[in-house]
Amino acid sequence: MKRFFGILLVVLLTVGQLTGCGPTEAVNEKDPSAQTDALTSIYNGELERNVTLRILENDTAIEQGYFKQLIDAFNEKYKDYGIVAVDANMDQRSNLADDGPYGYGPDVLYQANDSIMKYVEGKHIYPIPAESLEHYSQIPEHAWDAYKSEVDGKAYYMGVPVNVQTSMLFYRKDMLPKDWETNWDKNKNKVPDMVENWNDLYKYSKSIVESGTGKYGYMRSLYDVYFSSGFLFSYGGYIFGNQNTNPEEVGLSAGNAEVGANVLLQLASVMNEESIDDSITVNGYSKIADGTYFAMMTTPDVYSLFIKELTLEYEKKGMGTESAKALAEENLVVTGLPLLPASGDLTEENPELIPLKAMGGINGYAISAYTKAPNASLAFVEFATSYEMIMKRQELLGSIPAHSDAAKATGGVSEIVFNNLSEGNIVVMPSITEMVQVWSPAETFFTDLAKDAFRTSDKKYTSLEELKNGLKVVDQQIYDAIHTLSN
Repeated sequence: MKRFFGILLVVLLTVGQLTGCGPTEAVNEKDPSAQTDALTSIYNGELERNVTLRILENDTAIEQGYFKQLIDAFNEKYKDYGIVAVDANMDQRSNLADDGPYGYGPDVLYQANDSIMKYVEGKHIYPIPAESLEHYSQIPEHAWDAYKSEVDGKAYYMGVPVNVQTSMLFYRKDMLPKDWETNWDKNKNKVPDMVENWNDLYKYSKSIVESGTGKYGYMRSLYDVYFSSGFLFSYGGYIFGNQNTNPEEVGLSAGNAEVGANVLLQLASVMNEESIDDSITVNGYSKIADGTYFAMMTTPDVYSLFIKELTLEYEKKGMGTESAKALAEENLVVTGLPLLPASGDLTEENPELIPLKAMGGINGYAISAYTKAPNASLAFVEFATSYEMIMKRQELLGSIPAHSDAAKATGGVSEIVFNNLSEGNIVVMPSITEMVQVWSPAETFFTDLAKDAFRTSDKKYTSLEELKNGLKVVDQQIYDAIHTLSN
């Protein structure tokens, strides 16, 4: 604790050491002293005593017991100061802009970068003295950039990255064909082809559907923009111009994005009509557990929910809880996303393969501008984002650390995702308020796309040109919502 506040005071009193001299060079060269003044007016390095900090955490972290471990450990460390962290007892999507001014908001909040950064414009959150954090250098540029903002012409970091949130493939190892090592491992790397590339996953899914057992291979609610948009990005589409910072330019139809839309259309053809709405999002855990689905794409932080459902399924068959959980952990595999065919044709044999550029987010902590204990709140953020707690979060929730040391120590999927972030294969959600106008038009398009797989004579998307035109309409709808309808 002494070390932390010693560093903090040095940082606050050193010109240019505040909010980004380092990986993102976010120092305001015109008036660096203004940054120093802004932060020292918030944080003076002295802990407020006998205060209660209300913490807004992720629902899954609460349900799985991580949050209790976090606040118990923090409270023990700071008990001599009378500082107590408690659950804010609010929905994880609560709006600080509505609650904060009336004293109902949290002191510290944990959310995705786009959710946190929407509070910057109204000055609902405080900037963070980033370089005062012990793990500052362990967090890569792409992660810090998700929380970088200019306020009154000065650059600051408004949150502290914790986890990388992106798409992963979850599948049942025990549902692989018995002959997969001889017939589904062309490159003999001991990894099933159907989890390495979308062409083989499509082929395997089709074979399962055609078996008439009522089971499916890959399943996903295609309306979900978070998961479906990556197929557009992989072929040249993007959300906003200038690396998702310029809402004057909307580009979901850019490049050959229609090829990615066609990949989704092909995948929908081997699913059922639950792919049209959010049904698969809701029932995916139980359907994977009972063997109805072989695989689905979702985020790593829900790993524990899959394990819980699969454990219950095995218990129904007479297994003890400990044995059931061990078998669930053995049979549920989480891996990186399969590679896409450069052509976009899922039936092509031996295609050239390219990475799927998935949408992602950087979940992290921010400090409310309405807190009466900013120094204690900063101490909580420092504690919650320490190596020890990041590793504990990963252990209990299966989350992907945004810290290089933790990702390396965890290895496996965590290291793969961390490297994908560093290499730009994870497209971080725009941290600008205009992002809110993207979801509805894009959801409407992806829903219509999924429906088209089940239409007969009235299909809407029978060519790449029609898909391109459909995406252009989405671009225009988003642009209009930002620049016309919202004014």
